[in-house]
Amino acid sequence: MSAENAATLLDSTVKLIDVLIWPTILIFVLIRFGPELREFFANLSELSLTFAGHGVTIKRQVAEAAAAMAAAAVARGDPAGGASAAQAAQTAVATVTGAVSPRTVRRLANARVLWVDDKPDNNRYEREALEALGIRFVTARSTQEAMERLQRQHFDVIISDMGRDQDQFAGYTLLDQARSEGYTGPFIIYSSSNKAIHVAQTKQRGAFGATNDPGELFELVLAALGKAG
Repeated sequence: MSAENAATLLDSTVKLIDVLIWPTILIFVLIRFGPELREFFANLSELSLTFAGHGVTIKRQVAEAAAAMAAAAVARGDPAGGASAAQAAQTAVATVTGAVSPRTVRRLANARVLWVDDKPDNNRYEREALEALGIRFVTARSTQEAMERLQRQHFDVIISDMGRDQDQFAGYTLLDQARSEGYTGPFIIYSSSNKAIHVAQTKQRGAFGATNDPGELFELVLAALGKAG
């Protein structure tokens, strides 16, 4: 690497550190992307140009969301197989820039989402990407805990995994119970399957959508909150 390239990379690193508020994401990206790091920074630079003129705060929020989405995509693995870390980063930036606008950020401020998963750490990057845009999350590890929270608080959207404990269709169980208790808002299944038949079955049962892909989840949540709003 030439001195000029090294200086450019260092400058990009400093800028990334400046926009990220989560050290764990920064470390993840730096280690995982390795030699493809410059392409990731190039994607972030493209994102910055896209949102030029919209204020430092919004650009920071979008950059944080893009970085967290990249981390989520790499951590979860490419559902289709074969995508490199750099490709995951490029897709993450495209997803965020395609779905987010200054108006979107203002609309999402203080939206509240209930996320139900018995292993919440598996979704931490997805949550952080959405939290960067102002969405607030409440987590639950079981259907019972989720229903208790739902009885005490209003939620704009519910996200649930499918199988929990001994119930392989816990997502459907929660959906049915939530509807019976009067929850009429969007319900999204985020699980290991993205087969067309499973997505269709989920929608037939009254859910807003289903996916196993972080980028698609990001888009579903934004669309659901737009519908809820």
